[in-house]
Amino acid sequence: MASILPADPTLDEIRVALAPLIPSAAAFDGFGEAALADAARRAGIDPDVARLAFPGGGRDMIDAWFADIDARMADRWPADRLATLKIRERITTLVETRLALLAADREALRRALALLALPVNAPFAARLGWRAADVMWRLAGDTATDYNHYSKRAILGSVYAATLAVFLNDESDEHTETRAFLARRIDGVMRFESWKHRRAARQGERPSLARFIGRLRYPGR
Repeated sequence: MASILPADPTLDEIRVALAPLIPSAAAFDGFGEAALADAARRAGIDPDVARLAFPGGGRDMIDAWFADIDARMADRWPADRLATLKIRERITTLVETRLALLAADREALRRALALLALPVNAPFAARLGWRAADVMWRLAGDTATDYNHYSKRAILGSVYAATLAVFLNDESDEHTETRAFLARRIDGVMRFESWKHRRAARQGERPSLARFIGRLRYPGR
């Protein structure tokens, strides 16, 4: 559903309003002029003005659409509601919510991912993938600032990307095959995280040569 525009909207407000309208046309026409013009017509916006809101063309349209998905996901799962779930359940719930929000526009998603797969768009695609993972981890309550901040997002980004590939071709009822695939991937991630914590604990318990030599020099300490 499009946002309600004020009387004299800014380009950012136009971008936000058109973002959820573009995918339905993009499923047939791709993320180009036709899809943007169709969305502008339905929103009652001058197509020339709409083009100004998306100077990067298709990439900007996809960017705005995915940002809209982020916002709608956050609306469905505010922090206080997610806090009642375990961390694994939070991540699973957020990924499944994203997929549910994308389900009505799977063909547009297919076209979006095909555009992002072009070599020239690789850095842009990586940035969008990172943003999606970052939004999910922040909603899940992650506050890590060390290397875990980056490793968590990289791992979730890869899980999400792989799950999208399954989702695009999943014809099972209520996408049960996609959910099963996601559950298996998250199982693997949680086992890895558990191993990582155990390894860190063992390293902390290892004898320290520096401490041993220190005790030899200063036995009273």
